[in-house]
Amino acid sequence: MVETQNVRDVAGAEGLFDRAMQAAAADDVAAAMDLLEQAHAADPENGKVIFKLAYYLDLEGEDQRAIELYEFIADRQPTHEGVLLNLSVLYEDAGRYDEAEETLHRLLSVKPDHHVARRYYGHVDSSFGMAIAEESEKRFVPRNMLLEQSITDFELSVRARNCLKKMNIRTLGDLLKISETELMSYKNFGETSLDEIKDLLTRKGLRLGQAAEESLQAQRREAMKAVAATVPPAVLNKPVGELELSVRAGKALELLKIQTLGDIAARTEAELLDVKNFGQTSLDEIKKKLGEFGMTLRSVD
Repeated sequence: MVETQNVRDVAGAEGLFDRAMQAAAADDVAAAMDLLEQAHAADPENGKVIFKLAYYLDLEGEDQRAIELYEFIADRQPTHEGVLLNLSVLYEDAGRYDEAEETLHRLLSVKPDHHVARRYYGHVDSSFGMAIAEESEKRFVPRNMLLEQSITDFELSVRARNCLKKMNIRTLGDLLKISETELMSYKNFGETSLDEIKDLLTRKGLRLGQAAEESLQAQRREAMKAVAATVPPAVLNKPVGELELSVRAGKALELLKIQTLGDIAARTEAELLDVKNFGQTSLDEIKKKLGEFGMTLRSVD
């Protein structure tokens, strides 16, 4: 009976993990993290669940828990280079330079030609020296070094490489600034090249247009903070379903995964009007509803 339950838990964790990745692909990080937490509870030994959960905890600033999860799977064989690289970055961010060096040394002992690990190792060593010499000196964040990697470091087809060069896309970070649509609009850039690029970024835990999306999310968070300073939490957290909106306006908000009044206030008119079948009438309806609570849509400077 216990063995049967374990099998069910493992299967349940896999299903939750798949749903979490779908939520992440839809840019719903909160839902992805919640599903990953459930998957981890169902199968605490699942390495890929732990890795992804730690990755998102790191992005959300929960460094200590991310470290604990990475440490839990760091000794597994075969060596997972992503775990060790990410763990070394978190150690360095926390000022734990000896542990950062030791972690990178473990990776290099298995993969001595790993050029990213070598670069990180050299940086950790220099950061340690700077920390001793001058605590206040700002250190370069190793996490950004991944985004500075040249496109030429990766195996891409000649066509894909040439197109990226002509578009002045030189690094992984440059790819995060451009959308799939923008790439496909370039002459001679086809589906095969697009799949190459997307596969490369996926292996690094990245995606096209990510930089623009993260910037937009940051703007929304700032907007929410500003609104929260003047609007009571009970109003901000009021469910959209209680607003008595028209069917069309309600469906548009559902497509944007907007659940509360505060979520609406973090959006702009342009974002709402971009939704299919959402017109000026629906926009006016939303603005009127916000106005009843002393709120407005987010404005763009």
